[in-house]
Amino acid sequence: MTWLVFLLAAILFVNYVDRGLLPAAADRVQAQTNLPTSELGLLLSAFFWTYALIQIPIGWIAERFGAGRVLVVGLIVWAAATMGFGVAHTFTTMLALRLLLGIGESVGFPCVSKLLAVNVAVGELGIANGIVGFAYLIGPAFGTYFGGLAIARFDWRATFIGFGALSLLWLLPWGFVGKRHSRPPPSRAGDPGFGQILRKRALWGASLGHFSSNYGYYFLLSWMPYYLVRERGFSTTGMAEIAGSAYVVTALCALGAGWAIDRYVARGGSRNWAYKSLMAAAHAGAVVCMLGIASGPRPVAIVLIYVYQALTGAASPGVFAIPQILAGPRAAGRWVGVQNSMGNFAGVVAPAVTGFLIAATGNFTLAFVVAAAVSVLGLYGWLVMIPPIAELRWDPPDPAAGADDA
Repeated sequence: MTWLVFLLAAILFVNYVDRGLLPAAADRVQAQTNLPTSELGLLLSAFFWTYALIQIPIGWIAERFGAGRVLVVGLIVWAAATMGFGVAHTFTTMLALRLLLGIGESVGFPCVSKLLAVNVAVGELGIANGIVGFAYLIGPAFGTYFGGLAIARFDWRATFIGFGALSLLWLLPWGFVGKRHSRPPPSRAGDPGFGQILRKRALWGASLGHFSSNYGYYFLLSWMPYYLVRERGFSTTGMAEIAGSAYVVTALCALGAGWAIDRYVARGGSRNWAYKSLMAAAHAGAVVCMLGIASGPRPVAIVLIYVYQALTGAASPGVFAIPQILAGPRAAGRWVGVQNSMGNFAGVVAPAVTGFLIAATGNFTLAFVVAAAVSVLGLYGWLVMIPPIAELRWDPPDPAAGADDA
């Protein structure tokens, strides 16, 4: 299982490297193509239009045809879209390729969550998701830093083509390890139907929490390089160093938090308290950080960016471990497909709204205030709507007992 976890982590690392190239290149792309800020915001958000919408059918497809197979197809699609963006010249073509990138990358979390829920014990899901979280959170650091350096030294077009081609190398080790995981597990009597999953209040609580978590994260992932260059006066190289190191902090905190949760629970601690307390700290801290970044001087803003990234990393194992535990191995693919779909509508909204707010106000202040307000929603989703964290009952619902709300 160690190799499986590391390869699943690796594909999400590649997933986030490729999607993070446009934010790192945004200033250069805008300068060379004369895109207005509003159209640049649409390009940054377009990825999420298809990425969010396709999650729900992808969860079903992964459970029906095999999560391993679906991962391979998705990788090939998004690598092709990444390379294609490097040769695109018109806004329409770029928009189409960003939509295609979203389709390809939508396979990531439903397939990975299905494979983890089936193959990893509940007591080890914290560290497994910590490893996976480290990988996909270090992806933006790698993409922003090395992508930024490559863009500065060579050209953004060559960078997209090169990174897209390198993505396909993941297929080599997966060809050895992934064979046993390519076929779908056999269905069993009593497996929950989609209707049962959708009627769980916990699903919608996790979806609301996920949306809130993602809004701030995708807001900074999409616009932090641009913000550091245009509003705080950093060079492209300076931007790459700050943004890249901030993402490293996020990834390290994810790995540490996943390990700490499993250790705490193994010693008799409450799994429910461990996960929910981290989610509460992350969302409350995000409100403070966003408001401070908006109003503070440059040194304070930079420090708070790092604090926010640390909190996001600490909470990230719970974003997917919680639904994997609640849904269990029989429903994790479809559950995470729905949850990730709802959660990633934040990626549709945050980059586009931010682009229009900047165009209207001339600065980032209101965009940070909006991100702080959205962070408050996560407290209700994770803490109030979700029951104690344990696998839910998937027995046929009893209307008199309200079993679907268990």
